[in-house]
Amino acid sequence: MLRHLDGHFHVPADFGACFCFVGLKTNIYIRQKRKMSFRKVNIIILVLVVALFLLVLHHNFLGLSSLLRNEVSDSGIVGFQPIDFVPNVPRQAVDGRQEEIPVVIAASEDRLGGAIAAINSIQHNTRSNVMFYIVTLNGTADHLRSWLSSSTLKSIRYKIVDFDTKLLEGKVKDDPDQGESVKPLTFARFYLPILVPSAKKAIYMDDDIIVQGDILALYNTPLKPGHAAAFSEDCDSASTKVVIRGAGNQYNYIGYLDYKKERIRKLSMKASTCSFNPGVFVANLTEWKRQNITNQLEKWMKLNVEEGLYSRTLAGSTTTPPLLIVFYQQHSTIDPMWNVRHLGSSAGKRYSPQFVKAAKLLHWNGHFKPWGRTASYSDVWEKWYIPDPTGKFSLIRRHMEVSNTK
Repeated sequence: MLRHLDGHFHVPADFGACFCFVGLKTNIYIRQKRKMSFRKVNIIILVLVVALFLLVLHHNFLGLSSLLRNEVSDSGIVGFQPIDFVPNVPRQAVDGRQEEIPVVIAASEDRLGGAIAAINSIQHNTRSNVMFYIVTLNGTADHLRSWLSSSTLKSIRYKIVDFDTKLLEGKVKDDPDQGESVKPLTFARFYLPILVPSAKKAIYMDDDIIVQGDILALYNTPLKPGHAAAFSEDCDSASTKVVIRGAGNQYNYIGYLDYKKERIRKLSMKASTCSFNPGVFVANLTEWKRQNITNQLEKWMKLNVEEGLYSRTLAGSTTTPPLLIVFYQQHSTIDPMWNVRHLGSSAGKRYSPQFVKAAKLLHWNGHFKPWGRTASYSDVWEKWYIPDPTGKFSLIRRHMEVSNTK
């Protein structure tokens, strides 16, 4: 304690020693607390590292497991749910150095035989690494899978993708004037980057086609810089020139769009511009995404619902008008022999057998499908048709022939 001596306060000698002892204990206590705190932090960090390692290990295990099961999952994509993926192609055909060729084709229940024949013709005329993306509705998947697995197509690489019709809400409507209801799967081509998200390029094909050439040649179609797709011009193709001479049926923009509507006129698109056929095309998906093509197409779909922008005498599918607007003077062209069309325009034969044999791709667009009513060169199509093992799909003309013989 302090003592007052000679007018001054003096500190006892033992007081300083006591004070130092207390300070020392305090420092030791603080260091111990710090060590404990560091220890706790280290433990927490260690736990987090272990947890992270386990998560990574779990993720890799799942990835390996999925690979071993030959499955691919893009279930996070809105509107499209992968259902099946069967890469059982023979080893010699799957060369890691070969670029994968994505071929997208829609397969509706009532036209399933067409998709089967198209896939069969593509697969048997190429040695390339083709991956089929078959877009269908959920109720058709089992039927399609059983057909593929029980035929010569069981070795193909394919992915079945379910198309969510909710994607089209507010974008399409039934047109009583046309007398037809909306066919949802015809709009699958608008969503190519979502269907094949990892691809830089893809081919889209309708189900009423037969491929007689190597699909690799079509895939290698050169696209000009800034072009997201290559189509067949309706006025320039060899097949259409035959049609023009035979029936005078020339397609142009005015056949698809209502030029009485101000919104169409403001686009300054010449009404006489040749249209193109969207049933077969090659897409640069990198450019497609960069230009937001899908969003542009959906925009014109919505505007048509609100304002009725399509021609009342629509010369073809309702999927064509928005494509014509978005790709006006902004698309490349494919070799005319890779989309020889109008085989379904009538029951008569427009082309010579030599021309049909030389064609790389035959297209039965029109009302006369090769599996239905009498169509030209249906025998060429039937060469690639594989009978349905379930018996659900059958050739209508076969029934007609049987009934006529009775």
